[in-house]
Amino acid sequence: MSQLFAIVDLETTGGRADREKIIEVAIALHDGEKIIDRFESLINPERTVPYNITRITGISTDMVKDAPKFYEVAKRVVEITEGAIFVAHNVRFDYSFLKFEFERLGFTYTRKQLCTVKMSRKAFPFLQGGHSLGNLITQFDIKVTDRHRAMADVLATVEVFERIIKMNGSTDFTAMMKKGIKEAILPTGLAIETLEALPQATGVYYFHNEAGEIVYVGKSIHIKRRVFEHFRSKNHKADKMERHVRDITYELTGSELVALLKESHEIRSMNPIINKSQKGKGKPMGILTFENQKGYICFNNIKITAKNRNHPSIVAAYEKPSFAAMASFRAKTDFELCDCLMDGRIGEKSCLFQQMGQCSGAGVETETVEEYNERANAAIERLSSPYDYDCIILDKGRTDDETAVVLIEEGMYQGYGYFDSTSGNMNIDDLKSCIQHYPSNSNIPGIIRTFIASNKQVKIIELES
Repeated sequence: MSQLFAIVDLETTGGRADREKIIEVAIALHDGEKIIDRFESLINPERTVPYNITRITGISTDMVKDAPKFYEVAKRVVEITEGAIFVAHNVRFDYSFLKFEFERLGFTYTRKQLCTVKMSRKAFPFLQGGHSLGNLITQFDIKVTDRHRAMADVLATVEVFERIIKMNGSTDFTAMMKKGIKEAILPTGLAIETLEALPQATGVYYFHNEAGEIVYVGKSIHIKRRVFEHFRSKNHKADKMERHVRDITYELTGSELVALLKESHEIRSMNPIINKSQKGKGKPMGILTFENQKGYICFNNIKITAKNRNHPSIVAAYEKPSFAAMASFRAKTDFELCDCLMDGRIGEKSCLFQQMGQCSGAGVETETVEEYNERANAAIERLSSPYDYDCIILDKGRTDDETAVVLIEEGMYQGYGYFDSTSGNMNIDDLKSCIQHYPSNSNIPGIIRTFIASNKQVKIIELES
């Protein structure tokens, strides 16, 4: 076997990599048959070692006060693990600590990972008492002289690792290893088969906890790839997923717009504990209008607060700053508004839009107040409505014989549905009849506007007033 394996164990001041520090590191470099190199060192965490950690490991504050700090051993850690697969018993724990230590130094540490907990479950499925390292040591009568010290636990993990190789043979172990590298990124209790069964298609996916409750809702045009990306991430949200996610379901939508709308609706109605971005009901950005000293109508994008939320001059409010910025830009371009007056300034020079022939120069008073304000008032009327006009939006369906339909009517989002494209000509009444009604929310107008602006090929049927 030509592959190298860096078998790692760490002792730390606690269980959270983003808050705690390493106090001991041990690494055994293995070639698939034997150990060919090793490294171990106490680490000065630059803080006291908690009593409960000393009680378990025997490592005290006094023992580590003169030990090297992590940056002093970082080069050796990189060198001994370079080109090797990172192996540990509960690999997410040890890997996350090393990754965070390197991030504190300004470096990115990346290795393929393999978890001997998950591999031992497959190799020894009928083992009594579970697959903790302590139980494996007991069941296999592994001789350990200093349990809960890093190198002692590494050597015990090496013996478990070698037993797994012998149990499966080199060919079967290679296949098991490739599967295990993928599986190592998954939350405990989530089977790799669950992810492999996910489609590379557009839709909404749901993460469930052990009780079957939905804890996270997401959308993607490639569900399988996006779900794998969640578990490859190393952040606070990924930590929550590690603790809670035990199953995944999905619903295909065909249309990315329908996926976005469904995701928004599901998050609002289900309120999953891991989702945060759409839980708030407030609108953090608004467009404020006022007249400057010369009488020209001006526009400002402002942050909405409890104090100004009901201000009569706020003509539009948006869930995200990007939605407000896009709305302002569209108003400016569609109604040839002066760039200088979009933030209430009176300039001495013509703005860029005037130089491009898209502005009549109100900012430098080359256009009358009356002429300019007529267009500005039309822009206010447009901004006051969440949509430019009533319409039906047609997008890809879940199959080639299907069309996704989204309805905007009476100035409001009404819902979506699917139309059988093989049934003949699609008239307005037929398209409306397939709509399943859903409530709107403050995110929906921005979702639809942004989708239309970035997908010029999407078909839109404008409805008569």
